Amino acid sequence: MTDASHSQADETQLAEPHLGAVLASAGLDAEYVRAEGNTLYQRAEDGREIPVLDYAGGYGSLMWGHNHPTIVAYAKELLDAGVPVHSQFSLHPEAAELALALSRIVRRESGYDEPYFAVFANTGAEANEAAVKHAEMDRVIRLGALLAAVDDGLTEAREAVRDGSAIIPDEVFARVGMGSRVSDTAALNELVHHITTHNAAQAGRPPVFLTPEGSFHGKLVSTVQLTHNEGYRNPFKALAAQARFVPLGQPGALRKIADEERAQLLGLEVVDGLVRLTEHEAPVVCAFVLEPIQGEGGIREMPREFVEEIHEVCAELGAPVIVDEIQSGMGRTGDFLAGTRLGLRGDYYTLAKSLGGGLAKISVLMVRSSRYQGQFELIHSSTFAKDGFSNRIALKVLELLEADGGAAYRRAAELGDRLLAMLGSVHDDYPDVVKDVRGRGLLLGLEFHDQSGAPAAPVAEAARAGLFGYLVAGHLLRGHRLRTFPTASAPDTLRFEPSLLLSDDEISWLETALRDTCDIIRGGYQRPLALPGA
Repeated sequence: MTDASHSQADETQLAEPHLGAVLASAGLDAEYVRAEGNTLYQRAEDGREIPVLDYAGGYGSLMWGHNHPTIVAYAKELLDAGVPVHSQFSLHPEAAELALALSRIVRRESGYDEPYFAVFANTGAEANEAAVKHAEMDRVIRLGALLAAVDDGLTEAREAVRDGSAIIPDEVFARVGMGSRVSDTAALNELVHHITTHNAAQAGRPPVFLTPEGSFHGKLVSTVQLTHNEGYRNPFKALAAQARFVPLGQPGALRKIADEERAQLLGLEVVDGLVRLTEHEAPVVCAFVLEPIQGEGGIREMPREFVEEIHEVCAELGAPVIVDEIQSGMGRTGDFLAGTRLGLRGDYYTLAKSLGGGLAKISVLMVRSSRYQGQFELIHSSTFAKDGFSNRIALKVLELLEADGGAAYRRAAELGDRLLAMLGSVHDDYPDVVKDVRGRGLLLGLEFHDQSGAPAAPVAEAARAGLFGYLVAGHLLRGHRLRTFPTASAPDTLRFEPSLLLSDDEISWLETALRDTCDIIRGGYQRPLALPGA
C-alpha cells in the first residue's frame, strides 16, 4: 500500500479491514482467546477472560461444541503418531473407511439401496462446487450420448433412402417447415442439414440450475450463482452457469420454470420403409439444488409438497437432486440428514461443518452410484482433501453420533424442542416484536418485525440497510455476553445453533437476553441497545 493518506495505524490492520470496521460499528469486534463447550472466552482490555455463551456455533460447525475433549484427545493422538497429511496420489484406507461409513448412513436415511461414492474437499462451498461440476460433467456426457444416437439415426435414414429401402413422407418435411419435397438425395441432404443445425443450437444452450428462492450454497464462482442474495451474486453473474430461483409456496411454479427450459433434439428413424421424425429431450436443466432447511435464508424448512414436486419434475427431466446438508446435516435436526423427515431423497449430498468435529476442515460430496462419473476423479482434485488427519477425525465424529443407537440424534431433537418452546414463549409474550420462530432441532431462528420505522433514527437506518440483526447481535454480546448472528440473506432473523452440550441454564441465559431485547424494542428504544457509543 503506497497511498500516503493511509496512516501507520491503518497499515497495521491489513486482514480484511473493511469487515473489521463493520464489526466495530455493531459492537461485534471481540477477540476470543480460548473456547470450550458452548463458551468462548473474550479478552478484556485488562487482559481478563470474559466467558461468552456461543449460540452461533461456528455457523453449524460445532455439533460437539468447542474443543470437545474426546475429539481433542484423538487429534493429539493422531498428531503424536505422525499421521501423514500430505500423501497425495496414494491409497488412503481411512478415506475408504469414511466413505463406506457415510454411504451406509446416507443409504439408511435416503432409502436408496445403492451405495454413494465420495469425493472429499475442505469446505462446504468446495463440496457444492464439486457437485455443480460433477452434475455438469454428467449432463455433458448424457448429452453427448444422445447426440451420438441421433447421428446414428440420421446415418441409418440417409442410407435407407439412398439404397431405396425407405422413403421420406411429405409430413416429415412439413413438420420441420420445409414444405412438400420429392424424396431425393438433395431433399434428404437439406433435411439432415436442417436437423443438425437445429440440434446444434439446442445442444449449445448453456446449463441451468434450479434452486429455491432464499437458497445459499456458498460464495465461490459457481456456488454463488446458486445463492439467492443478489448482493453476493450479481457482481459475478457473468462468470458461471446461471440459476433459476423457484418461488416457495407456489404449487406448479417449478414445473412451469422447468417447461420453459426444455429443449428438443430432432432425429430420424426408419420404420416399415418410412422415415419418421423423432424428438428427444436434451438435458438443459443440470440439477435441482436445495437445502432441506435454509440456513442463510432465514431458517426456513422446505414444504413437503414442494419436495414431492421436486422429485416428480427432476425424474421427468432426468436431472439429479443435489441436497446441501452442510449446515443442517450431521444430526443437528434430530436425524443425520435434515431431509429425512421431509421424504427428501438426494442423488447427491454435500456435508461439511460438523463433519470435522470443530477441529478439522473437511467436506464431502456423496453421489449415488448410478449417477457417478468415475472420470471426475481425474480432473477434479484438492491438495488438502482426503488427508489422513481429517478423515480420521471425521470417522471419530461419526462414531460419536452413531453411538448408543443414535443417542446424539435423540438428544439434538430433545434439546431442540426445549429451545423451541422457550423461543415460542418469547414470541407469544412479544408478538408485536417477534414475527416468527422457525426451525427444527438445534437449527432455529427468531425473526423480528421490520424496524425500518423505529423511533430511534440509528436503528431505523440500520434496518433499512439490512443491518438490524447485527445491531441486536451486538447488543446481545455487549449487554449479555451472548454470541449469535443474523442469517445472511434474512438479516431480521437471528440464528441459534448450539451444541449437544446445551444446558437448561444456557437456555435460560438466552431467554433473559431475548426478553431484555424485546423490552427495549417494545419501549421504543428509550433504553438504548448496548452498542458502541450508546
